[in-house]
Amino acid sequence: MKTILAEILSIGDELLIGQVVNTNATWMAQALNHVGITVVRVTTVQDDKKAIRDAVAAAMSRADVVLTTGGLGPTKDDITKTVLCEYFHTRLVEDLRVRAHVHALYKDRPQILNTLTATQWMVPSHATILPNRVGSAPIMVFKQVESRKSNVESPTHILVSMPGVPHEMQIAMNEQVLPYLREHLQLSADIIHRTVVVYGVPESTLALRIEKWEKNLPKSMHLAYLPKQGVVRLRLSSYGEATEQQIEAQLRELLPLIDDHVIATEDITPNMVLGRYLTEHKQTIATAESCTGGRLAALLNEQSGSSAYYMGSVIAYDNSVKQQVLGVQVETLATDGAVSEACVRQMAEGVRRLLHTDYAIATSGIAGPTGGTPDKPVGTVWIAWATPNGTKAECCHFGGDRAQITASAAMAAIGKLLLLLKSE
Repeated sequence: MKTILAEILSIGDELLIGQVVNTNATWMAQALNHVGITVVRVTTVQDDKKAIRDAVAAAMSRADVVLTTGGLGPTKDDITKTVLCEYFHTRLVEDLRVRAHVHALYKDRPQILNTLTATQWMVPSHATILPNRVGSAPIMVFKQVESRKSNVESPTHILVSMPGVPHEMQIAMNEQVLPYLREHLQLSADIIHRTVVVYGVPESTLALRIEKWEKNLPKSMHLAYLPKQGVVRLRLSSYGEATEQQIEAQLRELLPLIDDHVIATEDITPNMVLGRYLTEHKQTIATAESCTGGRLAALLNEQSGSSAYYMGSVIAYDNSVKQQVLGVQVETLATDGAVSEACVRQMAEGVRRLLHTDYAIATSGIAGPTGGTPDKPVGTVWIAWATPNGTKAECCHFGGDRAQITASAAMAAIGKLLLLLKSE
């Protein structure tokens, strides 16, 4: 099977100055990978005519497919469309279908329809125009045939230009671009990915544990380690050579080697795993947070339907809240301090009692950059889990800045609870 190579070209000054995070490239790379297209390069360029043209020319010389985002708006700094017209030696013409779509899109906001908006229905005459259901900027597909003097059939390079607004781009990809690429590139449906989610074991330790199994993998399979905040996603992939049965057979050999740390055998987040567990068991959970300041609550309620199992949280940052709302004893705060096993145990038990839940998690720590001591340096976080079978607590040490420490602590609170539930 021929490998289809793709490059992603992100256009916009806002990306280069850090004003906007380029989440589009990550999302697009994942989507392309799932249909068997290999992304070999991601480039970001400014809203500059020469920069865009040079980047397009370089990408078209290397890749089978080039996907661009950004620079398609109605304002004067949106120049992608005109640059592409020049590069592909075409001109802008009025497209009545796009015009009708834009008028329908803004029928309840007629003030938006002006001379600038009118530029949206001017499209390259030699491009294929795909509908953009949720936006005014059309999706444009350009083809460039590689010139050769021989009679051998020349390959065609494809460039797809999409809007940079993330939700518009994602809908465009799912509804228009991916189906178009599947059809025109005759993509195989034999790309297989299987993911095992592991928590609580360092990536290097995990690699040593499964080293023999990994070395014996068939050449048709590839294993990737994807670590983040204590979670390691092991992704086993085959690109058209192995069957699903063969992939599953390899996983059956892998799982017993790491069973004590496996929290999922599909590509889902730990909070989704916990939500499923609580839903299936018709159980509930609450949180009491100090240093994580609501990050844990955000993870637990980000899934639709989380109200069935997540009852609420007490953000007990100040000691008075720990004492008066959660029932942490004055003696505990005076003797052990807020960052202690005794304190988080009482916080977890207090919020579980207060909100009448089956489970509760509590966090208290020093996220920094100030507040650390020799005994309790920055990154020290105590976490407690109150369960129907009692309360457990653990002291963790996380690295990084304040945001990284609190994010790691919130993930640890969920990941370690999943391992605890697995062992019960």
